[in-house]
Amino acid sequence: MTDPFGRLSLNTMTTKSWTLRQAVEGTAAAGLPAIGLWRDRVAETGVDEAAKLVRDNGLRVSSLCRGGFLTGLDDGEAALADNRRAIDEAATLGARELVLVAGGVPDRDLTGARARLADRIATLVPYAAQRDVRLALEPLHPMFCADRAVISTLGQALELAAPHPAEAVGVVVDTFHVWWDPELAQRVADAGAQGRISSYQICDWLVPMTPDPLVSRGMMGDGVIDFGAITALVSAAGYAGDVEVEIFNEAVWATDGHAVLETMKSRYRDLVLPAL
Repeated sequence: MTDPFGRLSLNTMTTKSWTLRQAVEGTAAAGLPAIGLWRDRVAETGVDEAAKLVRDNGLRVSSLCRGGFLTGLDDGEAALADNRRAIDEAATLGARELVLVAGGVPDRDLTGARARLADRIATLVPYAAQRDVRLALEPLHPMFCADRAVISTLGQALELAAPHPAEAVGVVVDTFHVWWDPELAQRVADAGAQGRISSYQICDWLVPMTPDPLVSRGMMGDGVIDFGAITALVSAAGYAGDVEVEIFNEAVWATDGHAVLETMKSRYRDLVLPAL
């Protein structure tokens, strides 16, 4: 019988209180095949030891978070250098996808910020391609445009990716950030037709939100997102990769990690798996 959790991945942000070792061993103990790593967790042990820990526990790395923040005015070279380090880390970890969060608006020139982003992605593409790492552009909800991501829609991400080969630049479909988009169905289909879906990340949109929107992501089923509908779009678009649960939520972070994993598995089985 096919393993119902054969595509489910824990993103280490979901169990923020866990060390890298705890997250890797907890993921393996829960019977999951994959883990999405944040660079802060990798830094705990160093990238070589992190790679060994993942391998020794029989896991694959669904993605590495994060590169990006490429829109600054005076820190372009420093940002490029950090992204090259992130690409190197992804290659060592065996992570095919490096998630990029674009960066915000350092002044009042949104058009200029987007132009710098495009130029700097173009600079990074050859370096990433040499290391077999794909740059995965993640659109964030428009409320984060000013400080985190000048890419707000999947359509914008696809436009930014268009000058580059699909194997070099992809896009992330994160339910928290894209569920509201009236063009979502068409853009997911476009991304699939182009072979650009790098990652499918899931969590819920809570109502009411917490006072800090950054930590207002909920466990699937605790908010308003229709996971069956969005998952069906992603599946129909041909995506066959891991489904990564990435939750920023202080109440979830305060919960025992093993309990979080069991809830995650249950909600995935009931709300996501039927549409895959």
